[in-house]
Amino acid sequence: MASMAWHLCLAVSLLCGTPWPQGHSALAPENEVPLRPTAWLPDGKVTTMHLPKGRTRRLYFTLKKKVAMMSVTVSPCDLPIEWTLEARTLKDKPPKSLHWSTKKSMPEVWWRGPGTKAKIHTYTGNAMNTYTGPSYAPASIYILRLRSKDQDTRATVYLHEGSGTSWAFPQLPSDSHVHTLGVGMTSVTLSWAPSAPLKRLHTQRSYDYCVLVNRKHNYRNLCAAQEGIRKEREKDKKREKDKQRKVTVWPILKDWWWQQWDADTELQSPAALRNDYGHLQCVCKGTESVCTVSELVPDTQYYFDVFLIDRLNGTSAAYTGTFAQTHEEARPAITPLREGELRWVTFRDGGSTSGEIFSFRPRGWQQSGLLTLQSCESSEKINITVSSKGKELSSQAVGENLAQIWLQGSPSYLIHLEKEGTAAPRQAAPGVLKASVKMQVSSTYHRQGIPSLPSTLQIKSFNRLRSCESVTLAWMGTEERSLYCVYRQRLGKGGGKKGGTAPCLGPESRSDTERVLCKYFQELNPRRAVTTAVIGGLEPGVAYIFDVYLMRRWGIPIKYSSKTVRTRKEC
Repeated sequence: MASMAWHLCLAVSLLCGTPWPQGHSALAPENEVPLRPTAWLPDGKVTTMHLPKGRTRRLYFTLKKKVAMMSVTVSPCDLPIEWTLEARTLKDKPPKSLHWSTKKSMPEVWWRGPGTKAKIHTYTGNAMNTYTGPSYAPASIYILRLRSKDQDTRATVYLHEGSGTSWAFPQLPSDSHVHTLGVGMTSVTLSWAPSAPLKRLHTQRSYDYCVLVNRKHNYRNLCAAQEGIRKEREKDKKREKDKQRKVTVWPILKDWWWQQWDADTELQSPAALRNDYGHLQCVCKGTESVCTVSELVPDTQYYFDVFLIDRLNGTSAAYTGTFAQTHEEARPAITPLREGELRWVTFRDGGSTSGEIFSFRPRGWQQSGLLTLQSCESSEKINITVSSKGKELSSQAVGENLAQIWLQGSPSYLIHLEKEGTAAPRQAAPGVLKASVKMQVSSTYHRQGIPSLPSTLQIKSFNRLRSCESVTLAWMGTEERSLYCVYRQRLGKGGGKKGGTAPCLGPESRSDTERVLCKYFQELNPRRAVTTAVIGGLEPGVAYIFDVYLMRRWGIPIKYSSKTVRTRKEC
């Protein structure tokens, strides 16, 4: 009941605006030490303490007899801090038996007697700083003041009595920079000079390298890296907590109470710091001084930090980090197509998927064009995709039959040919061009759509009109005026030689001596679009192969199916 009444009175005093604690703190002289728990800095132990924003924290220590040298090391976490080392020397050492109130603290006893005060060292910044110097008179107490102006942070403090290196913090080599050995599209290889302790076998078990990677910036030390990772993880959670937080009198009173009395005993042991190392997501960890960071995003800048961790003392040292930008993804080569150019596209043999990309810019204000393709291998499956500005316009499969794709409405087009080989490659016949797809694209002026094709590509011969020196052929035409050329090829006497040419081969692959005739034909009625030709000058009883090609203004020539006809032996 008495405790509850005391807390209630204190809460009423706070709400009513009684400023007695603040007035006491403001009126206290510099040499007056308020009654509070005293934080002593032990020798040879790493001490981590919390530094509230805008408040000075104090640590006290004395040196043993016959200690001529000392060193104090302060390592800030992620923010700049100010720290000052002072010494107060008494003329006479305070008696061991004190007649004052037991509430007096030891620093207050030192302040009661006459003496002198000297400022030994001052530093402001966020880097690790060490003071090394001689000790003062035996009747001296040392005061280490630490203060953070910007935000709450923490710092690590270490006191070493005597001369020489304390070995509390890992020692970095003279070249403490992280070097980049290689940069790829999704990986970066790093290297750094090994630390001297890791070269000794008996100390390798207590040291580890930890490599961290992020996309923002390099960290000065491991504590700053831990704080950065923690803030990123808790950023979203903190927003939710702020929305659901309930404001009560007691939390405010509790925070105010401890802030006023400045409990300097809020220290962390090295064991607590060692436990934090287990939560680090190191991309590389161990004693090797080479690390390959993989699974990165292409064309992205990353920052790499290497920390040397002493698990025994709970300390660490940071190498000078580096940054690198991964390479962008390999873009396939795009081949521009010229106006009316006949292109033979050859793919690699085998069953793996391969492809080619072409570009075409049609002429004229209509921005229209005609793309014609034909495959030369019946066993191959070839897909074509036409796109413009990242939007797919057309996609279809291409076989031995002629394919026509109408292009309209875009200033440029991307043509992607992809082959999915499923059958073993066949050996090409002699005289046959080694290619998979024949392609041609051209601008189409004054056209509104795809030109028409013959209803059938079969050639018909008339037996009654066949003689010893001539044959009569007929084929279907179109309603457009086009040129038709007829080629012949003589077979052997037995007729066993396999004649004809591949469907994708055009007149350019034929000899001029094989061309028999060329004629123009046009019929507006598609049902009556039949044309004939009498081929003379033949030998009696000889078999011939006849090929007809439709030569168009736009697109590749169209080859009709080959027709074999034998002339009469006797007439």
